[in-house]
Amino acid sequence: MSEGEKVRTSGEVAREPTLPTVNPTTEKPEPAQATFHPAVYVSVWITLSSSVILFNKYLLDTLNFRFPIILTTWHLAFATLMTQILARTTTILDGRKTVKMTGRVYLRAIVPIGIFFSLSLICGNMTYLYLSVAFIQMLKATTPVAVLITTWVMGMAPVNYKTLGNVSIIVLGVVIASFGEIKFVMVGFLFQLGGIAFEATRLVMVQRLLSSADFKMDPMVSLYYFAPICAVMNGVVALFLEVPHISMENVYTVGVSTLIVNAMIAFLLNVSVVFLIGKTSSLVMTLCGVLKDILLVGASMAIWQTPVTPLQFFGYSIALIGLVYYKLGGDKIKEYTNQAGRSWAEYGANRPAQRKFVVVGAALLILFLFVGSLAPTGTVDRVKGVFPGSPAAGSA
Repeated sequence: MSEGEKVRTSGEVAREPTLPTVNPTTEKPEPAQATFHPAVYVSVWITLSSSVILFNKYLLDTLNFRFPIILTTWHLAFATLMTQILARTTTILDGRKTVKMTGRVYLRAIVPIGIFFSLSLICGNMTYLYLSVAFIQMLKATTPVAVLITTWVMGMAPVNYKTLGNVSIIVLGVVIASFGEIKFVMVGFLFQLGGIAFEATRLVMVQRLLSSADFKMDPMVSLYYFAPICAVMNGVVALFLEVPHISMENVYTVGVSTLIVNAMIAFLLNVSVVFLIGKTSSLVMTLCGVLKDILLVGASMAIWQTPVTPLQFFGYSIALIGLVYYKLGGDKIKEYTNQAGRSWAEYGANRPAQRKFVVVGAALLILFLFVGSLAPTGTVDRVKGVFPGSPAAGSA
């Protein structure tokens, strides 16, 4: 080999490290998996939750289908059937194949959730037989307090008496609203308190289940597992309390198709609840429920002409203010208020007509709620014919 060839060879070798050693196409990052913004889960949950509440009140009260435990059993049996079908016909529930579901895990995690879920549904639906939707939603403002105390009891957060003092204003507001309730029924009030306690326990347990380091389950998979135990428990309770008193005539009066639609909406709500908790937390869900409760109070006044007194509005307003302060704190409220002010000004500059429409709509809603609270019971009874089939004001 000549000296010139050696030089060329050595030069070629020197250039080799600069050559690409990996195909650039293989280094491209995988596209991010599409996901929804948390606001989407919140909006869907608010819509479905409101629909289920109004639908259940319509069945149990207006249509006189006074079998709340049977209704919840039907909901859960339908959810069990739907999850079984989805597991066998789609890939939505394929995550269950990676879950090592043993008898110990089922008894330790799934069964307790099912029990508290059943109890919350039973108490919640029983309440519709005694109280108005508006008052029920006011009582539900204490749910964050119950969730907070439950996290302390279950050891998921340290006890903080300062925080307890902050949330006491929520309880104070609800107490004032309760004194202002025209049709106060103690039995319904106790059922609602029990439902809130059971629901708070369930929410915390679901959150712990979905975030547990021991085993993680997809939200739909968790519904797949705890819906059957809920259906069985509710069915056993209904067997002793309601089945002896129901007949097929009660079912035909309501309509089979109506019950199917009701169960479908309830199933979608269960799915949205589990997804919402999985994407955020149980406390976020209770905070987002504030808007839903306000809308439901207005819907109750419009559909059933439920009288809401000024004292109730005052107490409920205190509870909502306390709830927002507890969730955000003074600094965050100030920060979000400034941000909202800037965004509102920018929105007005870009879309002045739409902003005027929003302002007018909000003013009309507030005026409607205020005037409705001042309307005497006699006036409500005279205008109830606007909604055919609706019961007298305050009946629940």
